Amino acid sequence: MINIDSKNNRPIYEQIIDAVKENILKGILQPGDKLPSVREMSSLITANPNTVSRAYMELERQGVIETIRGRGTYVSSNYKPKVEENRMEKLKDDIKKIILEAHYMGIKKEDIVKLINEFYEEVKK
Repeated sequence: MINIDSKNNRPIYEQIIDAVKENILKGILQPGDKLPSVREMSSLITANPNTVSRAYMELERQGVIETIRGRGTYVSSNYKPKVEENRMEKLKDDIKKIILEAHYMGIKKEDIVKLINEFYEEVKK
């Protein structure tokens, strides 16, 4: 369900967040599905429980998941995407870095757009 790359320079909690969101977009996780507990998830992906807890707290803050005391953590059934200014600024910075890197690699705008479209379709499947 979730693969963590220990060689990746991105923090593990961010990898968990991205993996949960991707699984929801791909339909692997459906609204109302129960997620493993923090302890279960930490043993599944061999990560510190505090790291998993941090990822779950951020996902809950974003409204992607919800925790019901005594019952567990579930994919939110009433998630409504919203634009958060600080996350939007980070996204813009990331896109700018990608475009600059692509430019210096000699990749044309059309090829970048094609890649984005391919990845977008892959995530939506």
